[in-house]
Order: sequence, then structure tokens, then C-alpha cells
Amino acid sequence: MTPPDDAGELVGEYVTGLQHTRVHRSAHGGFVWWHRPGALRPRPLAAPAAAAVPDLSGVPGAALLVTPVSFGDGLLHHAPGAVSAVTWLADPRPGARQLAAHALAAAGRSLRALHGTPLPPGLPPGPPESLRRMRAWADGADGADGLLPGAARLREVTLAAWGSARLERVRAWWEEAVEPPVPSLIHGGASLGALIPPLHRGRTALLTGEDLAAGSPALDLGWLLGDLAELAWSAGRYGSDDTVGGPDLRQVLLAGYGPGPGGGPDPAAVARAAVLRVVTHMQDFASYCDWSEELHDYIAFTAELIDEEGRRAVPGGTS
Repeated sequence: MTPPDDAGELVGEYVTGLQHTRVHRSAHGGFVWWHRPGALRPRPLAAPAAAAVPDLSGVPGAALLVTPVSFGDGLLHHAPGAVSAVTWLADPRPGARQLAAHALAAAGRSLRALHGTPLPPGLPPGPPESLRRMRAWADGADGADGLLPGAARLREVTLAAWGSARLERVRAWWEEAVEPPVPSLIHGGASLGALIPPLHRGRTALLTGEDLAAGSPALDLGWLLGDLAELAWSAGRYGSDDTVGGPDLRQVLLAGYGPGPGGGPDPAAVARAAVLRVVTHMQDFASYCDWSEELHDYIAFTAELIDEEGRRAVPGGTS
């Protein structure tokens, strides 16, 4: 497909069976993030109802919730940077971690504002797409054709290692996250990969797309905290050990979110949501990337997270 009119030099490309992402310089400044379905995801990507997403340009320090426009079978976001916060966290240069911390604080502020926005009429029913995939995997069925081969293999190996009791706990936490007594407007996919710090000056962007949904605010915070817990584990570091040489990024995110009116989500619910994030990432990797023996390590790691109810993902928690 021909790139959009304002797309210039290609500066990044990421391909999985789930999604194909191309990042171009924009002729109008900034960057164009072009997401398309991967080869194993034949359905077009759906743009959210932009009117449902609050304009946070007047909220000091908040990341802007950047909604896309449809383009072919995919979505176009305009963002101020070419790489996400997860890339900055892997950057060894001085100041890279501080930039990521600034972006996480901004994300916390924007999620607080989003969660306080009344649910709009016409919001598509059901949980975010990523959680639909995870529940289908947990239940052993992904549509009429069953699970993709990698997901089916992962489920068999995982169930043997976890046992049925852990799987049932994950199902219960899924219900808690997607069917709270009083649902809020949630981002649904607030990951480090969707958080784009500016290359130079400007506001951080939180790419906001088809996962917009009604659910528990704990889910959005847990999604980012789950990313951080996974990064800490993969680097061989846990809890406060991950703060060496920089701020505790978990604290930064939650401080940005703040207590606000009516307090914030229950930390225990946030920790359980973080477990859902790591399990979902594991399942998506097995489904849409090549099988890796590293998945055996992920299975053991997620078993530990389930047993501790995700406590290491939140400040003050223990592994």
C-alpha cells in the first residue's frame, strides 16, 4: 500500500503476525506511526470514536491522548517522537531513563483525566481486544478455527506448569478488570510501546486506538506496571533494585496519576492487572512471533507473579 501523503523518510519498522508498524518522518513535523494488521490478523484495525477521548492540551504535564485516523486497513497516529518509552528504557545514554520517567509521569496524569471522563454513548461493548485474545487463550479457543499453533502449544505447556488453579485465578482477575461494579472509560492498551516521548520539545503522546473501552481503571495502571515488572525481570532485577541510577518508575507513574477525587484504584487490583498484562504479552508473543525456548522462562515467571498476586509490580510489594 502507498504510504500516506505526509509520510517522508522511513525511520522505524516493526513486524509481527499481529501488527505491522512503520514510523515515518512527517512532512509537517513530527512523525507518522502507521499501524496495519499483521499477516495472522486479517481484520482491519478500527479507529476509536475520537469524540469520546478528552482533549488534554489544557491539562498541565499530561500526555496527549493521540487518536488515529483510518488509512486503508490500518491506522495513522501523528506523534512527536520516533521511538517509544520502552526503547528509551533500553538506551544506556545518560538521561534516557529520566526521559522515560517524565513520559510515565505524563501518562499517569492523562490516565487520571481519562478515567474521570464520563462514559460516552456508543462505546463498543466488551473488553479491549488484547484481553479478548487472552481470555480466548485461557479458555482454549480463539474463534471458530481454534487457537493459533503457537498459542495452543503455549497453553499446553503453561497448563502443565501452572496447574488449573492458577489458570482459574487469572480468569477471575480478568472478570474483575473488565466487569467492575462501576466501569470507567479506559485506554485499554496503555503500554510502554504506546507512550511516545517527544524527540525534542513538546508533549508526550499516548497513542490511543481501538482498545478504548469501559473497564476498571486498575487495568490501565496495571498494564504499564506490568511492562515495568517484565522489563525488570528480563534484566535480572526486581523491585527497588530497578531504581539504581534513576527514579523508581513505578512511583513516578503512580505519583503522576495521584490520589485525585475519590482516591485511586485499589493497589491490589492494580497488581493483579499487572499480571494480566504479562500473561497477555506472553500469549501474544507465542501466537504472533516464532516459538522461543525463552517462553519456558516466561511461564515460570508468570507462575511466580500469580502466586504473589503481582505484588512486585507495585511500590512496596515484595516478590
